[in-house]
Amino acid sequence: MNDGTVTLPWLVVRQDDNGNRYRVGRYATRAEAERIADSLDGRGHKQLYWVERIGRNGTSAD
Repeated sequence: MNDGTVTLPWLVVRQDDNGNRYRVGRYATRAEAERIADSLDGRGHKQLYWVERIGRNGTSAD
């Protein structure tokens, strides 16, 4: 990247037991995002964590 920007295309998303979803953080690599999601998931709370990739237009790429 020549413009000095950092690309963070991987999101960690949390869903609580009421179905509300929140972005936990953005990461440069899938491995880093999965490591964070796994560590949060291991805390034993009822929340669900997963990793999504953000597309170029800023939306989740499914």
